Order: sequence, then structure tokens, then C-alpha cells
Amino acid sequence: MTSTSIVKHLLMGYFFAVVATIIWAGNFIVARALNHDILPIGLAFWRWAIAVATLAPFALRSTVEDWKLVQKYLPYLTISALLGVTAFNTLIYIAGHTTQALNMALIATSSPIFIVLMSRFFYGETISLTRAAGMMVVVSGVLMLIAGGSLERLVGISFAIGDLYMLLAAIIFAGYTMLVKRKPPNLRMTTFTLCTFSLGLLFLSPFYALESWIYHPVVFNLPIALALLYVGVLSSVVAFLAWNQAIALIGPSRTALIYYLIPVFSGIAAWMFLGEAISWVHIFSTLTIVCGIIITNRK
Repeated sequence: MTSTSIVKHLLMGYFFAVVATIIWAGNFIVARALNHDILPIGLAFWRWAIAVATLAPFALRSTVEDWKLVQKYLPYLTISALLGVTAFNTLIYIAGHTTQALNMALIATSSPIFIVLMSRFFYGETISLTRAAGMMVVVSGVLMLIAGGSLERLVGISFAIGDLYMLLAAIIFAGYTMLVKRKPPNLRMTTFTLCTFSLGLLFLSPFYALESWIYHPVVFNLPIALALLYVGVLSSVVAFLAWNQAIALIGPSRTALIYYLIPVFSGIAAWMFLGEAISWVHIFSTLTIVCGIIITNRK
């Protein structure tokens, strides 16, 4: 592989990772807006139902052609679906009902750290002093952004049961990212994605039925329908395909560091769509995070 092709390879990987984080940043805003209108398992169920319906016309043919591989790797696909589809996002939605958005954003930043540590443990990827220093710069930028430049606000955060759900979600997402790295090379990405989405939806079905029986099913209206289309099509199909492709191109550790841009993109989206002001703290924090990512990804 020539140096030019290597650069293109890396740039495409970073591009896909940035696309995924931009979309997921919007997903946090949508999920927060729906907290009082839809129960967490119902939101997760209809998200993945829409995702499967959207992806199936494009991935069904490859899945049928890879059916023997699907049967061969069914245990691997099952675990990937349980972690990445059934558990991860459902825990985020549950956490959103029992803790503050500030806490969720703070705890979510631990996921890339778990990914780097798991990459070291499972794949032997080295954590150099440069990478460690870059991660510290990134984390400091994220903390500054979350706290709004106020140490008192950061120290004064109180934790609830939802924070444990969010921490578990961060660890599960790191585990899912490790599994994507181990995807069999002969199993196409579209096949992998459709199978994990479908299995994850299947595992969610009895929990949604129980939630509907105890409380109530999702009541649809135009805002909820539009929000579900966003999380079902963009946050699920487009973002997961982009994220998985980024992992395949540049590896889990490099992809994980781009995840730190989510609070930056969330702030921009809040400014554009919710009218929230952008201060010098946002700008300085963003520059700190970007500098940390550049340092961490240097050879």
C-alpha cells in the first residue's frame, strides 16, 4: 500500500467517524426532548424497527447470499446485537429518565477510555506517552465544556441511579466496538449490520410488550414520528454503518477518540436549533478537544 493510499485510507476512516458522531450528537438532543413523551424501551424498540425496515431493502440480498456465514457466526452476531443494539441505547434512554443530561454527557466521555484500554488488553495496542497525554488533553477539554468553565459546577454534580445505567452503557459500547473490530472479513458490513439490528430488535420485543402492558404503548403524533425517523434512519442505519466502517479502516482506538467530539457537535446543534448561546468556554473547549485528538492520533 502506497503512502498516498494510506493517507486516503485514514482520511476516509476519520470522515466516517465524524459523520457518526455528528448524527449521534443530534440523537442526544432528540432523546432528551422525548423524555416526557415516550418510555425508554418503546423508544428503543421503534428506533430499531424503523432501522430494520430502512436497511432491509439494501442489505437483504447480501444477507441471503451470506446466509451460511450468518449461521456460522450466529453466536458472534448474537452477542454483538445484545451489546450494541438491545442494551447500549436502551440503557441511555433509561438513564435519561433518571439523571441529568450533564451527568450523561460526563459519563459518556468514559467510553473512549474503555475502548483504548480494551484495545490494549485484547489486541495489544500500545498506549504511548503521546497518546496518554493527548487523551488527558481531550478529557480536560470535555470536562471544561461540560462544566461551562466552572470548577464549582463540576465538583457539585450529584449522582443518581441513572448514572450507573450510563456508565454501564459506556462500557457496553466499548465492548461492542471491540466486537466490530473482530468482524469476520468475509462477512459483509451490510450483512453484519442487518443481522445485529434484527436480532437486537427481536431481543427488545418481549421487554417492549411488558412495558406496554404495565404502562402504555407508544402514542404516535407528528413530532414523535419525525423524531423516531431521525433516530431510526440516521442515528441507527447511517451512523452505525459509518462507525463500523471507521473501525474497519482506522481501528477502534483512533475511532474512539473522535467520539469525544459528540459534546462539541451537541453544543453546535443546540445553538442552531434550540437557540442556546455559544460562549468563549465552548470555543476554547472545542479547540482543546481537537488539539488532544490530533496529539493522540500522531504516529
